[in-house]
Amino acid sequence: MLKYLRLLLFPFALLYGIVVMLRNKLYDWGIFKSVRFELPVICIGNVVVGGAGKTPTTEYLVRLLADYKVAILSRGYGRKTKGFVLADAQATAETIGDEPLQYHQKFPQVTVAVCEDRVKGINQLKANHEVILLDDAFQHRAVKAGFNILLFDFASFMHWQFLLPMGNLREPFNAYRRADALLVTKVPATLKQEVKEEIGKGFLLREEQTLSFASIKYGELLPLFGGETRAVRATTTVFLLTGIANPAPLANYLKSLTSNIVAFEFPDHYRFKQDDIRQLVKAFDEHSSKEKIIITTEKDSKRLLGDNLKDLLLNLPIFYLPIQLELAVTDKQTFDKNILDYVARTKRVGNLP
Repeated sequence: MLKYLRLLLFPFALLYGIVVMLRNKLYDWGIFKSVRFELPVICIGNVVVGGAGKTPTTEYLVRLLADYKVAILSRGYGRKTKGFVLADAQATAETIGDEPLQYHQKFPQVTVAVCEDRVKGINQLKANHEVILLDDAFQHRAVKAGFNILLFDFASFMHWQFLLPMGNLREPFNAYRRADALLVTKVPATLKQEVKEEIGKGFLLREEQTLSFASIKYGELLPLFGGETRAVRATTTVFLLTGIANPAPLANYLKSLTSNIVAFEFPDHYRFKQDDIRQLVKAFDEHSSKEKIIITTEKDSKRLLGDNLKDLLLNLPIFYLPIQLELAVTDKQTFDKNILDYVARTKRVGNLP
C-alpha cells in the first residue's frame, strides 16, 4: 500500500524537486542574495527531514571551540514566539524551542538565540561573539556560512531516499556538494571498514571535502527532578517516552540492557499534553513490575518541565539519557583540525567589546 501511495505522490515530488533546484540555482547565480559575514559561521544541517544528530553535533562543536566566545543560533522549532529571542533565565521550550533550551541549560557560557531570519539573528550576535553556530540551517541559503557540516543518518543508506512529499529528502542528494564536511552519524560501533568504503563510493567528493563517521555515546541516566541516578538492569521495566524523529537507536540501546520496554512514541518536537502524560502514569502505576522507571531523551525532557506536566510526574522515577557524538578514531583528528583551522584563519582581528 505504501509503495502505491509513494507512486501517487511522485508528480508532487518532481515538482518540489524542480522548485528546490531552481531556488538553489538562483542562489548559485547570485540572483538571490546570500550574505557572508566577517566572522566564523559554521552551519550544521542535513538533507533529510528528522533526526540525523544535529543536536549532539552542535554540542560537540561547543566543546571543541571552548576557547572561543560562541553563540548558537537556531530557528527554535516548535516555539510559540516570533522573531529574535535571546535565551535567558526565564526561557522555556515554548519561548525558544526544546533544543535551544537544552543548549542554554547545558552550556551557560554560550549565548543561545533563536530567529527564523538567520541573517537578522547573526547581525544581532556578531558584535559580541567570535563564532556563530547555525543549528539546522543548510537550506537557509540567505546566509553563506563559511563552513558547512552536513549530516547523514547511517540508517538512511539502507534504503532508497525520495524527495518530499514522496519521501523525506528536503533537497536532492547531490546537495552534499555544497558542504565542507560530510558526517555519517549513528554508526554501529562494530561497523566494518568495507561498509564505510562502500558508503564513500556514493559521494563524488571534492579534494577539500571530508567524509567522517560517528556513533552515539550514551551517558548516565540523570533524574529529571533531582535525586540519585539509576542503572537499567535486565530486570528493569522501562517506560520509554519519546517525541523525536527516530527513536529506534535509543530503543535498540535500551533493548541491549533489558527486554522489558513499554514505548510511548510521539512525533518529532511533539508538545506533550496532560492526557498523554496521564496515560503514561496510568500504565506505569498499573504495571506489576517491582523495578520500573520512566526514561526520556534529554531534548524531550525540556518539554516536560512546564507546571502542567511537571506536577503529574514529580513523584515518579523519571530520568533522561544524555548522548554525545563520538567520532571514529581515524576521523576525529582531521574533522577537528579542519574546523579549528577554519575558525583560526577566519577569526576577526581585534578585541570584542
